[in-house]
Amino acid sequence: MAEQKRDYYEVLGVEKNADEAAIKKAYRVLAKKYHPDMNPGDAEAEKKFKEASEAYAVLSDPEKKRQYDQYGHAAFDGGMGGAGGFDFSGADFSDIFGDIFGDFFGGGRRSSRNNGPMKGANLRTSVRIAFEEAVFGCKKEIELTVKETCKTCNGNGAKPGTTPETCTKCGGKGQVVFTQQSFFGTVRNVQTCPDCQGSGKVIKEKCVDCRGTGYIPMKKRYSVDIPAGIDNGQPVRMPGLGEPGTNGGPRGDVIIEVIVSRHPIFQRQDVNIYSTVPVSFAVAALGGEIMIDTVDGKVIYDVKPGTPTDSKVRLRGKGVPSLRNREVRGDHYVTLVVQVPDKLSHEAKELLKQFDAASGDSLNAVKNATEQKDTDDNKDPKDSKKKKFWK
Repeated sequence: MAEQKRDYYEVLGVEKNADEAAIKKAYRVLAKKYHPDMNPGDAEAEKKFKEASEAYAVLSDPEKKRQYDQYGHAAFDGGMGGAGGFDFSGADFSDIFGDIFGDFFGGGRRSSRNNGPMKGANLRTSVRIAFEEAVFGCKKEIELTVKETCKTCNGNGAKPGTTPETCTKCGGKGQVVFTQQSFFGTVRNVQTCPDCQGSGKVIKEKCVDCRGTGYIPMKKRYSVDIPAGIDNGQPVRMPGLGEPGTNGGPRGDVIIEVIVSRHPIFQRQDVNIYSTVPVSFAVAALGGEIMIDTVDGKVIYDVKPGTPTDSKVRLRGKGVPSLRNREVRGDHYVTLVVQVPDKLSHEAKELLKQFDAASGDSLNAVKNATEQKDTDDNKDPKDSKKKKFWK
């Protein structure tokens, strides 16, 4: 008994009122998924591929679709048989399989190129600058090897006295058409001409100076304007100084990656700067003025008496300028770290002990607490009860 066929709409996963575009889109997805070239040796995938192709052959044809909607599979019992013997003549798979075989075999409609003007490739390099240079901007010199038009052949790549000839393989179109056999017959695909590389011209006698390229590599120096506020890793673009275009296209660009050196004191986050400043114990306790380094130079800050360690100070407008508006700057955040002296003279130690005794006697706090505990433990319990009673 022959296997019962599934509904064509169910096979493609579309509604019965689906239009031509929806049917084509659904089939394209299934064809790419189950194509035998993508699933070698997978009999189940090949079966699903043929099933989807049969459904598309019917539903993509207005007349066959009308018959199927009216009579179902019975409309084609006389001439179409099962999936293995289905007649695909009259079904248009050209646009779909132009895409599919283009993906499989490296060519295809979407990857085809024309021989019109094309912009040249970009050149990339890098430049290192100091932290302060990133904050305020600067100028830097870079050296690049760029291609310049060959003066011997005026850029056509041919030996003087000769000219490039039209490519015989593609007829000057820059593209060639090749065929690929599939389940549905011959599929036509378009590919860049391998002889002229898409230019449409072939040089028989090459210029000895540029070897047929039309360009001579030359070292050149350029001055680069680094804008104020640029951050590490951000690029600067110099338009029109990259690789030459093809077929009259414009040159590419030069893209310079800016590498900002680390600073021994400052750290940056967005447009703000962060640093740590040591404060002596005396200044933290009694208050006083300290010097703080900023990108604008040293500033004087008045520390309040009793300032604890890790206190934060905000210096407004001492940060990094915005790339969009250099008149707008971020802030500089300073963390004050109280320094504890590790080397004291005998005199300094005695003075510190006197200071401690006058301000709470913290040096003897544990000793005093222990002695008090021992005193309490040795007291007569009756006296303790009396105190609690009369309290």
